[in-house]
Amino acid sequence: MIDLRSDTVTQPTIEMREAMANAEVGDDVFGEDSTINKLEEQVAHLVGKESALFLPTGTMANQVAILTHTQRGDEVILDAESHIVYYEVGAPAMLAGVQLLPVQGLLGRDAVQKLRQAYRPPDIHLPTSRLLCLENTFNRGGGTVMTPEEMKLVFEQAKEFGLSVHLDGARIFNAAVAARCDVKEFTQYCDSVMFSLSKGLCAPVGSMLAGNTDFIARARKYRKALGGGMRQAGILAAAGLVALKMTERLAEDHANAMALAEGLAEIKGLRVELHRVQTNIVLADITAIDTDAQSFVEEMHKRGVKCVAFGPHLVRFVTHKDVSRSDINQAIKVANIVIGSF
Repeated sequence: MIDLRSDTVTQPTIEMREAMANAEVGDDVFGEDSTINKLEEQVAHLVGKESALFLPTGTMANQVAILTHTQRGDEVILDAESHIVYYEVGAPAMLAGVQLLPVQGLLGRDAVQKLRQAYRPPDIHLPTSRLLCLENTFNRGGGTVMTPEEMKLVFEQAKEFGLSVHLDGARIFNAAVAARCDVKEFTQYCDSVMFSLSKGLCAPVGSMLAGNTDFIARARKYRKALGGGMRQAGILAAAGLVALKMTERLAEDHANAMALAEGLAEIKGLRVELHRVQTNIVLADITAIDTDAQSFVEEMHKRGVKCVAFGPHLVRFVTHKDVSRSDINQAIKVANIVIGSF
């Protein structure tokens, strides 16, 4: 089975498994797990922040960041298609008691103008605009990259408005590899950043949250409140340390994604916007075919290729370590067969 549903399906490497088996551990809630401490120190240095925190998931990391940056009744500005809006269960309302202001196209080329239109100045009738959340790469945007230059402009505008900026950088290393620059070129333009160890970097569990020392100290308490304070978590952090060495291999995933995109684009009835295939995500529009995305996905699955419906007529494919170029070629062949069956 060729699994192109997500880069979350990656299997840990042999090196990761060995590192986990041999990890030095302690009680992380007491701050005594040396492997966790090492991972947090390395991550803080890697992304150019003072401190970092290990969390079980990216969703928890984003929610801890929102809790730490805001007060109840505040407003959070973010893209209407962002992961926090779409895939995090309404947690900002449940947990932080904040209101989301989803802005269509905020992560596009006119981000600064969109932010200016969305920001609400202080007024007794209005919620307080407190936080701007960005996402890079942009999942529902097809894995597109907001460049460091674009991030700089929107960050500076946010600061003029007195907003904190959190970056959902679940795939920020994909962005850095695609842009051929150091990840700090992106992370210098946010107050906090989250990234996933368990997507393209192949760790079995874990995400990191980084920011200044005071921010992470407060975030650590929220992590505990949400049940994320683990004990001998160094077993998981050991895999994370190996994952940090795997960032450069993401270029292979990007090349495979483009090969897939080009192959799908040649199939009559499929539409792929090749200019949007910048990292490891490919979105295929099947509007021209007499079927819906879920039916297409089911037929692909029957023939040995897994992908996901991303809307009524949109299908998502994601490349990762466990997908080879021969797998890509086979997926294209299967898609051609499936299209011909409708």
